Amino acid sequence: MSEPVRRDGRLGVGIIGAGRVGPVIGAALAGAGHAITGITSGSDDDRASAVLPDVPVLDALEVVRRSELVVVAVPHDQLPSLIAGIAEVGGWQLGQLVLHTDPGHGIEVLRPAAERGAIPLAVHPAITFTGNSIDLRQLRAGYAAVTAPAAVLPIAQALAVEIGCEPVVIAEGDRADYADAIHTVTEFSRSIIAQSTARLSEIGVENAGGYLSALVQSAVEGALRDASPPTPLL
Repeated sequence: MSEPVRRDGRLGVGIIGAGRVGPVIGAALAGAGHAITGITSGSDDDRASAVLPDVPVLDALEVVRRSELVVVAVPHDQLPSLIAGIAEVGGWQLGQLVLHTDPGHGIEVLRPAAERGAIPLAVHPAITFTGNSIDLRQLRAGYAAVTAPAAVLPIAQALAVEIGCEPVVIAEGDRADYADAIHTVTEFSRSIIAQSTARLSEIGVENAGGYLSALVQSAVEGALRDASPPTPLL
């Protein structure tokens, strides 16, 4: 491994994936004191550089070479081939932390990295990312699904906390059900809101989204309260 970047036990962190998720996770970890070693080019490099200014843009192998913690934030269907491809060229390093943010995969997808001595971690922050710094505030109000081998589970939980989230442990075998629940709530919400705003626009309501804003938020908050267990009386 290249010379580690440490400040009082902090890690050198590399980001693979410059979409909406990777740069924000990097910014959150930088805010916790970690050093960002590099980020790959992605779908919106200008937005990524706004969230992570002055971070060098590198290829994936160089990001891996420079980093003690590699955050992999790529689309679900690209994750297996990316992990395996880096393993095939000897990229992963002994003792290196490899963390992916996909809701549907646990740590099995990281097996090629683990077989070369890396430490596999799956941490999915349960927010809808915009790719902007506003997401940092949402992270501090959110939770993260954490899956890791038992021996290193505290590391994954600690990283979730440093990102800003409250960690919730999800078993490897439950990741598919977890991902289905996340997909259902996000896509169903978008679909219903799109249908309702379209109907209001058809009958002449201007700014239909703004009109529904308070109603939707209060309805969702009420549903979440109803779904939460009651707080026991002391």
